[in-house]
Amino acid sequence: MTTLQEPTPVETPPRKARSFQLRGWFSQLPWPARLVIILAVLACGYLLPYLGDVPVIGPQIITQGIDWPSALFNMSYYVLLAVGLNVVVGFAGMLDLGYVGFFAVGTYTVALLCSSDSVLHTGWPWLAAVPIAIAVAMVSGLILGWPTLRLRGDYLAIVTLGFAEIIRITADSANFLRGNRGFTDVPHPPGSHSDGSPIFGVVDATPYFWLGLTVVIIAVLALRNLDRSRVGRSWLAIREDEEAAELMGVRTIKYKLWAFAIGAAVGGLGGVMFAGEQGFVNSATFVLQFSILVLGGVVMGGSGNIPGAILGGALISYIPDRLRGINDPIFHTDLYQFRFLLFGLAIIIIMIFRPQGLIPSRRRSMELKDRAKEVAPQ
Repeated sequence: MTTLQEPTPVETPPRKARSFQLRGWFSQLPWPARLVIILAVLACGYLLPYLGDVPVIGPQIITQGIDWPSALFNMSYYVLLAVGLNVVVGFAGMLDLGYVGFFAVGTYTVALLCSSDSVLHTGWPWLAAVPIAIAVAMVSGLILGWPTLRLRGDYLAIVTLGFAEIIRITADSANFLRGNRGFTDVPHPPGSHSDGSPIFGVVDATPYFWLGLTVVIIAVLALRNLDRSRVGRSWLAIREDEEAAELMGVRTIKYKLWAFAIGAAVGGLGGVMFAGEQGFVNSATFVLQFSILVLGGVVMGGSGNIPGAILGGALISYIPDRLRGINDPIFHTDLYQFRFLLFGLAIIIIMIFRPQGLIPSRRRSMELKDRAKEVAPQ
């Protein structure tokens, strides 16, 4: 009889120690510690208008050509736009070059409902117009999304670009939208001090920033929950491979429309915030460069990652405002004139040395590493 030999045990190589990752340390903390850190970060965020009073650090950070609270409010609605565009571009993987159209829809809806120059003459307060503007922006997202369901890549980008141009040309030429004359007397958000003076006035922009930061926090929490839900997993499947997702039972048409509608709603909300702070709306704001700037912020911060979109949106607003009032030491000209050149150079440098963005999503970073290995010479 032949005896069976026992298999020779294979020695497994020792497992390398895992390096420390910044992403994992927060989730490993107990809940009380997490809550303390979150509250501390929120407190620091709401105290940002007083950063100029901090010695040494404050004067180096705050803007000069524009007052610091106004710059912070600009950052808040740019962050809101970047987070909303990240739903379409980052989560669902659909290239959108016409996002400024949804921003314009939200802004003009508030102006038509609230301004004394409007042909509607409704005279609504700002707060009552907010849900209407968000709903109209969502409907406009569905109107744009429905004809583009079968389009991808460059074709989708061209259609969305055409949508933004239609909005801009309509705002320029339609009499009821008043073109460059615009709408005046757009009401500000409600609220007053104990002495009867309005909280949201024209002198101090700090309350606008607090309101904008609160809206950003609510939007981020809602989108974070969506990203971790079945809707977010469906967006991820569509972004990775739409045909495979459809074969696996994902209703691609439904979830692509969801992405357009939710992204448009957040963009419209940004327009609502803008109209409430400015008090004046005209067609000069809604140009193509606006959409490209927000898209550049999403890509620069980290497409598909909410913290990356927040950082990118803050940077595309802060950097130009920080350049205001700073003279070039060589040509003695205002650096604000070269803001687009400097921003373009920054995008090129980041895409060369960190194509996944400043704060990339973990999946996106792994994808780029795998592709780099595939194209690397053997």
